[in-house]
Amino acid sequence: MKKLLFILSAFLVIMSCDSKKEGSLVVNGKVKGLKKGTLYLQHLVDSSLVTVDSLEIDGDGSFSLTADLESPEIFYLYLNKKDNNDVNDRITFFAEPGIITINTDWNTFDTNAKITGSSSHEKLEDYRKALSNINKRNLEIMLEASKAEKPLDQAIIDSLERASAKNTQKGYAFSINFALNNKDSYIAPYIAVKEIPDANVKYLDSIYKVLTPEVAASKYGMELKELLKK
Repeated sequence: MKKLLFILSAFLVIMSCDSKKEGSLVVNGKVKGLKKGTLYLQHLVDSSLVTVDSLEIDGDGSFSLTADLESPEIFYLYLNKKDNNDVNDRITFFAEPGIITINTDWNTFDTNAKITGSSSHEKLEDYRKALSNINKRNLEIMLEASKAEKPLDQAIIDSLERASAKNTQKGYAFSINFALNNKDSYIAPYIAVKEIPDANVKYLDSIYKVLTPEVAASKYGMELKELLKK
């Protein structure tokens, strides 16, 4: 009888551990060159940044952090280097249940990060890389205006404003098409609610209508649904 109770208890413990692991997030990797500092795993809850796990680094830059993840969403790996400098200290990534690996360097923490294990993050990188070329054009337009040796006449100002507006529209069109073409990815509702929430409602509605049921029921899918209600 005791043996039976022991086996039953062990089985319940194993089941409990398995159920706890289901849907969880593990973020591991290494910060090359980091000797001292604190790593924080964070995400936004009601517009507030919340830390879900942290680790004090002392001599070795290897780390492993965990969190309960109900739905794929944007997370942040924040490094407090204790150097009184807030620059180059936060890595943004699209978290999914499972194991995500982040390897980077201490002195180029957020610019040199290599992130693997999340298909949603791969889509996010593709999106941002393409969009950066469009944003670069807007910067060129602003630089063109600022480098003028004498005040620009109204005709030139109007021309630059039209070029900027056209380029901005191009960015919105790209974002909408990217979301529509990735309806089975969690990146689609994320783009709608975080990148172009002020787009024409008919385009946002078009994005929501093509989402797969699983994506529509996700965190950003539900946020898009609420946005459309407003």
